[in-house]
Amino acid sequence: MLDNHNNEHTDNHTDNHTDHPPRPMNKPAPAARNAYPHFLPITTRWMDNDVYGHVNNVVYYSYFDTVVNEYLIRAGVLDFEHGATIGLVVETHCSYFAPLVFPERVEAGLRVTRLGTSSVRYEVGLFKEGDAQPAAQGYFVHVYVDRVTRRPVSLSADLRAALEPLNVVVRTE
Repeated sequence: MLDNHNNEHTDNHTDNHTDHPPRPMNKPAPAARNAYPHFLPITTRWMDNDVYGHVNNVVYYSYFDTVVNEYLIRAGVLDFEHGATIGLVVETHCSYFAPLVFPERVEAGLRVTRLGTSSVRYEVGLFKEGDAQPAAQGYFVHVYVDRVTRRPVSLSADLRAALEPLNVVVRTE
């Protein structure tokens, strides 16, 4: 075990740590551009960068939100001001493969990998303009609820019809 005070290996095994190195995280393989049926160009902004000179990790989620909501609004199935049903984000994830920076044009690819009774899993790939592999990819899950009661509701026929062109089967190896 490594003694944090003097950086020497000790034989003190009184804690619950093991002598094994930590297991690497299982990062999903990036999905290629052709795995996404819809794209939205997004231009990075100066304020998106952090002190390390690249787009900050939290900004990627705003790009996810942008491509999903842009698609829903243009399809006529999201009225965020007056609609009786709204989608609440209940789960998110992002894997990073390469940095994005300002100024840069990002192409946000969108697909749906699960249409449930009241939920949708959207997957997003963020590509540097023209690249075949994403700089990042991730997902978020919307659960559709009644705006007033916040209780889950079934996906409407209009929403299902709008999402069907994005619905893809993802094979896991």
